[in-house]
Amino acid sequence: MSNRNSHQNKQAARERLRAERERQAKKDRTRRQLLVGGSVVAVLAVAAGIGVAVTKMGKDDTVSAAWSAAAKKDLVKPANTAGDKGTEIVIGDKNAKHTLDLFQDMRCPICSTFEQFNGDTIDKDVKDGKYKVSYHIATFLDRNLPGTGSKNALSALGAALNVSPEAFSAYNKALYSKANHPDETKDSFAKDDVLLKIANQVPQLKDNKDFEKNVKDGTFDKWALEVSDEFDSHKDVTGTPTLKIDGKKLTSDGKNTPIAPDQFTKAVTEALKS
Repeated sequence: MSNRNSHQNKQAARERLRAERERQAKKDRTRRQLLVGGSVVAVLAVAAGIGVAVTKMGKDDTVSAAWSAAAKKDLVKPANTAGDKGTEIVIGDKNAKHTLDLFQDMRCPICSTFEQFNGDTIDKDVKDGKYKVSYHIATFLDRNLPGTGSKNALSALGAALNVSPEAFSAYNKALYSKANHPDETKDSFAKDDVLLKIANQVPQLKDNKDFEKNVKDGTFDKWALEVSDEFDSHKDVTGTPTLKIDGKKLTSDGKNTPIAPDQFTKAVTEALKS
């Protein structure tokens, strides 16, 4: 799980980041040694507890000039959003009785693992009407590492959502796929050409000139910042991925987010019964 914390001491943040990079390197070595089966669940349980300390430094310290300029632009909301600032991103039947709140950061490696393991299950559950999914997407890893990949990928997701909810879901899945998702410390998603290459794997986005223009022009950059601010307003969410059903956090052991498929399915089933 990637975590966020508020600290004013920048030096302490740098020390934590250095230590985290060492832990991340060790985790990556362990991940490469994983075997399919029960060992995956065991290691994921450990991985879910490994957090990335986040210092909320001033945005001027970490946000590029382009993104500083984007913050001052007029807001353009993608189609298929709701709310005054378009920060309500809901996929599925709006009248579904239950809501799965999904909190994620596009650079988060455990979010990627979660999507790879459970994305198809979520898609089926949404199709079956078990719940709708409300997305809350962060950019705190850009502040921590630093970089702009979280924001840029979120803006591109807005361009996909402007095409259709289905394009959004498919693009989210493609960005998080094992083949496409970069190491947390690599800011690959900051590059539009990387995002567009991945988008070509989504039928609705392939050779879609309007989508491509919106990504290159940063049409939804301001919106991405608004979505990020909405995520930050959830003070009880301390990391990604975080899941809630009807406002109550999902856990596999009373503490950690359920990552493994059996853990997720069990947690959802129990939550929907309560």
